[in-house]
Amino acid sequence: MTKNQEIKISKFLSYVLRHQPESICLSLDKNGWASVADILKNASLPLSLEELKQVVENNDKQRFSFNDDLSLIKANQGHSVKIELAFQAITPPDTLYHGTAQHFLKSIQQQGITKGKRHHVHLSKDIQTASKVGKRHGQLVILAIEAKTMHETGYPFYLSDNGVYLVEEIPPRYFQVMSYR
Repeated sequence: MTKNQEIKISKFLSYVLRHQPESICLSLDKNGWASVADILKNASLPLSLEELKQVVENNDKQRFSFNDDLSLIKANQGHSVKIELAFQAITPPDTLYHGTAQHFLKSIQQQGITKGKRHHVHLSKDIQTASKVGKRHGQLVILAIEAKTMHETGYPFYLSDNGVYLVEEIPPRYFQVMSYR
């Protein structure tokens, strides 16, 4: 399978597992799991189990997970559909990072970082990962988040299966603009 095919399948999976499962008559359980058989049967593009396994294994951000017997698949985070994420609250590192686009900065500095239509704000443990995320949306800005301070003042943090830190919101007082690129 080519890299372009992997990207196309990954985008399809993100769409149906995070945002629009009904677009292919897919049902998610309360925790976001979907039947692999239903995805293969109803996919809007040709897709085999081997290709699905390859996309899950090779995805650079580890966006998806299988259950133990490969009968179910889920997106690890980033949902706009209502599901119950079964994450345990954790103590975050002192600093986490959020990559965004410069054209969002004024609003972010006024309102803070909001989750929008998703369940949580996504944060990275390193600048490189935050940069990859942020540069997709325009001129890159990196924000340093005072995660441990937020946690100590009552904001719960979670860690997804693929290493993304999650929090409901980030008020402006808890971040600093690090860089423009």
